[in-house]
Amino acid sequence: MAVPHLTTALTGPLLELESRILAAQPQIEHWFRSQWNAHAVPFYGSVDLRNSGFKLAPVDMNLFPGGFNNLNPDFTPLAVQAAQSAVEKVCPEARSLLLIPENHTRNTFYLQNVATLVHIFEQAGLKVRLGTLNPQITAPTELVAANGALVTVEPIVRHGNRLTLADGFNPCVVLLNNDLSSGLPELLKGLEQHLLPPLHAGWAVRRKTNHFAAYDRVADEFARLISIDPWLINPYFAHCTGLDFHARQGEDTLAETVETMLAKIAAKYREYGIDQEPFVIVKADAGTYGMGVMTVKHPDDVRGLNRKARNKMAVVKEGLEVSEVIVQEGVYTFESIEDAVAEPVVYMMDRFVIGGFYRVHTGRGVDENLNAPGMQFLPLSFETACLPDRNATPDCPPNRFYAYGVIARLALLAAALELEATDPERD
Repeated sequence: MAVPHLTTALTGPLLELESRILAAQPQIEHWFRSQWNAHAVPFYGSVDLRNSGFKLAPVDMNLFPGGFNNLNPDFTPLAVQAAQSAVEKVCPEARSLLLIPENHTRNTFYLQNVATLVHIFEQAGLKVRLGTLNPQITAPTELVAANGALVTVEPIVRHGNRLTLADGFNPCVVLLNNDLSSGLPELLKGLEQHLLPPLHAGWAVRRKTNHFAAYDRVADEFARLISIDPWLINPYFAHCTGLDFHARQGEDTLAETVETMLAKIAAKYREYGIDQEPFVIVKADAGTYGMGVMTVKHPDDVRGLNRKARNKMAVVKEGLEVSEVIVQEGVYTFESIEDAVAEPVVYMMDRFVIGGFYRVHTGRGVDENLNAPGMQFLPLSFETACLPDRNATPDCPPNRFYAYGVIARLALLAAALELEATDPERD
């Protein structure tokens, strides 16, 4: 598969960052191995990256990735190996897996993602069935994915502390591909089976600010390892609580937080001679699907929002009210594919990068959230299984994609620390 033709402006400082990552590859891989010996890696995840030419940083980390259908199928063997590794860690004897998808049965592209996951785990040697939390599904129901693949979802039956299906299917492992935005179902609590990811990874309790606080620690340590300014791989962020967008409560506090953040970014831009306008992204501290997100370039942008903007920010997936936001440094994306703004999304299973894609949007700008209706996906062709070519230039595709994989794994490590810190059963 051909690598998408990628255009990146402002390659100067990024080229230096990529050069450092390339030169330090043996130390980086050794460091990652030592980190995974000390911390339990999340089962799987995807990371949204932004490459501004002067900065390469993660802006979101999803622990319930829903775009496996957008990966390059040439790399399915890599995903299968990673799946085997991930399952063996939790249950070496595992023969069967119950996959619990999202409840939305009408999104045929999401169903294609489910079919792809089933294929990966079947190839890894597991019997896979689909159990649903959707109360409207009371019998096995066949659904058709966008590519014509058939998936059958079945109601879950709980026996004691185990999840089964009506015919007695009794899996070793229960894998969530449902981000639990609407709450933590009683059905999933106190199971003796391995439930992955754990309940506290769900958006009912997870917070982006916890993740980026953990990422601060990871980025600082990694920056010391390869002697760089951590800001080059880390967006500033702040937490803002007590908001009610409908009632315009907390507007001034939010505006002050935005003002402070813009000043910090402006200082860094001056330090590096960057001739761009600083901006921040204000987004719900919990939730996904690009909902509850706005680009802000001036404190007044969050004061006196019109009704449409307030409605957009007030509620996210599953009707969750937004009272907390993360104010995150905006990272420009100066990557484009055929004149459409693009950002890389990297997929991992266990500790392995298994591929990725470019999220592309023709109707959005370089300073906007691309996770919005109208987006398209182009698979990233990680040449030679995500390994760098140390004899080539730092910005050639294998090396750029290796740099993406390194930064994505830093976010995965941050997710590991985040899940440790927020584990309700932690001693």
